[in-house]
Formats: sequence, structure tokens, C-alpha cells
Amino acid sequence: MLEKLESIETRCMQLDQLLSDADVINDQKRFQQYAKERSDLSELLETYRRYKKVCAHLEESEQLALERDEEMRQLAKAEVHQLRGEKALLEQRLTLLLVPKDPRDEKNIILEIRAGTGGEEAAIFAADLFRMYARYAEKQRWRVEILSENVTGLGGFKEMIALFEGRQVYSRLKYESGVHRVQRVPATESQGRIHTSAVTVAVLPEAEEVEIEIDTSDLKIDVFRSSGPGGQHVNKTDSAVRITHLPTGLVVSCQDEKSQFKNKAKALKILRARLLDRAVQVQQSEISQARKSQVGSGDRSERIRTYNYPQGRVTDHRIGVTVHNLENVLAGELDAIIDQLSTHFQTESLQASELLSP
Repeated sequence: MLEKLESIETRCMQLDQLLSDADVINDQKRFQQYAKERSDLSELLETYRRYKKVCAHLEESEQLALERDEEMRQLAKAEVHQLRGEKALLEQRLTLLLVPKDPRDEKNIILEIRAGTGGEEAAIFAADLFRMYARYAEKQRWRVEILSENVTGLGGFKEMIALFEGRQVYSRLKYESGVHRVQRVPATESQGRIHTSAVTVAVLPEAEEVEIEIDTSDLKIDVFRSSGPGGQHVNKTDSAVRITHLPTGLVVSCQDEKSQFKNKAKALKILRARLLDRAVQVQQSEISQARKSQVGSGDRSERIRTYNYPQGRVTDHRIGVTVHNLENVLAGELDAIIDQLSTHFQTESLQASELLSP
């Protein structure tokens, strides 16, 4: 591991020189390529340099712990104990940082939220979850674009599909896929009884056209008149679009825009993301059978999280973590949960790769 870290430090020094080279600066494509590589390695480099300083300090303290002066020995021993603990934590962090990154981590995502069991209350909670993710996106300085929505009479969502664009969106939200359960007294409940409802969340990495090529002969495209609010325009033009991917049976509808062309473009974006997700799910299934476990598969059939309003707590069942700040979580403060999920699944991925290595 140390040899690999030394080679990474050497590479970072090379990149720093390249980024200050006039020829590279004038070649924006090369400059951006090197700048991204340097940025991707920055946390690993900083952690490794901190690790080397701790090791050097630890060696000095261990020597001082052998001194004849009793007071000096006791101080040095206390410092040795502290530095050994810090060294162990840094080694664990370095090991995780060396795990190969998911190539999709930098991608934008298509976020799909659908009301499950619970009727109108589930739809209202679907809207609450979308607001939670939208607030988190705002804190991360991401851009959010609604691609499709199906609004209920009380302002909930039967379905909400949105595009999240920004830096490392998939990396931060990929573990949100699954069944989210809410326990609370619904606004529609007259006797004050606590109900349990469920909402499904799907996080799909946005697919580029070069990744998923769609043969137009495989598509059945229907146009129809939009329904719902929108004034006279939606009743006079066939602007809504429904696309059926014949080989897989996947169906995507979009009617939010007044332009048929824009609706078709949005529907194709959603379809492309679903086809990429489908291909990845097949690949993960094959890998899971080889290793006999599903590491970070994001299986959406599982209940992954419960939001309990009476007790003000949020529990993530995959890692057994409960936080007692429901209000803050719903306001978009998700980093504490996301960080723990990332560490957990990175550790599992590392352990699985070690088991599979010859």
C-alpha cells in the first residue's frame, strides 16, 4: 500500500508541474484533464501526507518514551497512545480511499420518487422527500430540473421525476435508492392515529448517448393531448409524448412542456437512464452471484429508511444508524447519513474485492 501511495504522491507532483506549464495552460482540453485528475487525488494525497507526519511524530515519541526522566516518559507514552490511534484511523481512511471509484460517481442523476402504500398520505410524503432532496441539492449548489410530475389534489406527488446536475451527484445520492417509510399522523386523519406509508426512490445515473445507443426502430412513439392544469393550450395540441421501448417494454411518458419536441427529448433522457440502470442491474446480479452477496446493490425491494415523526427520528436500516433530528434531515441536512453509508458500502466493497482476489 505504501508503494502505491508513494507513486500517487509522485504523480501529484508531476501534475502540479504540468498545470503550471504554459503549453498545457494554452491547451484547455489537456489542462482540464490534468486538473480533474489532480482534484480526484487531492484528498488521498492530503491524507497520506498527514499519515507520514503522524508516523514521524510517533517514532520521535517512542524514542522519548525510553528516556530516563520519569515525567518525560509519561508525557511521551500518552502521546504515543494518541498517535497510534490516529495512525490506525488514517490507515483505515487510506485503505478506503484506495478502493477503485465507481466510474459513474461523477454523473448527474435522474431521481424518480413514487408514492407507494398509503394513498394520499404516501403522495404527500413523496412531495416531502422531493423537497428534502431539492434542499440538499441547493446546499451542494446543484441544479434541479423537473422532467415529469403527477400532482395529487392535496399537493402530493403520485410520481416525480427530476434531473439533478452538478459535481459528484451520483456519488452522494446513489445509496438513496429503495423504500422510504414514514410513520406519522396524516393530515387526512381525523382521529389522530399514526399511519405507516411508503415511498419508493430510484436514483439513476444519467446516460450519455454514446453509452446507450437507442435504435429508433425499437421505439413506438405516441402523441396525445396533455391532461391536468395548463389552460386551453393543453386541450388543443397533441404535445404529450409516450415512448415505448419495444425490446424491454419500458414505457416513458412526458407532458410537462407545451412543446412536443421538448417532451420527446425529456422522455428520451429518462428512457436512456432507465436502460443504463437496467444494464447495470443485470451486471451487478451476475457479480453478486459470483461473490454470493450484493455489495451496495441498492436493491429497491428493501425498506432502507424510516422517518418517525412522533419521536423525531430517522433510522437507516442498512447500517443500523438512528439520528434524532428529523426536522433537520427533511430540511436537506443529509451529509451525516450519507457519509456513514458511503463508508459502510466502501468497506464492504473492499472486503468483497479482497475475497475475490487470487
